[in-house]
Amino acid sequence: MDIRDRNFQDEFVFQTSRSGGPGGQNVNKVSSKVELRFDVANSILLNEEEKATIAVKLVNKINKSGELVLVAQTDRSQLKNKEKVIEKFYLLIILALTPRKKRLETKPTRASVERRLESKRVQATIKANRKDVDL
Repeated sequence: MDIRDRNFQDEFVFQTSRSGGPGGQNVNKVSSKVELRFDVANSILLNEEEKATIAVKLVNKINKSGELVLVAQTDRSQLKNKEKVIEKFYLLIILALTPRKKRLETKPTRASVERRLESKRVQATIKANRKDVDL
């Protein structure tokens, strides 16, 4: 089941406030900054394994009360900022829950091993030639 198929909307808590940035007098009058709060620990849409993964990977965005806090304030419209913060939430959750790809161990190619050994031989000869010669 895809993350976007789950209805997280019921578990979101939104807070709005006045934001900084461009907008002139609009900034002083309109609460366009949107803050999304999502209680990870008490979510009914996530299983325990997903909660633990999110808690570890998004530790810097989770406050002491266990809420994932995201903010959007780039647009002058509260609705646009709300849409942006919801999109940001889904992207973060998808990234956090996507397992890391295992690294395949590889061997150096025969040619690269030969090049390395040849350069070692050359370096050894250079150093050997530096020694004092008995006359």
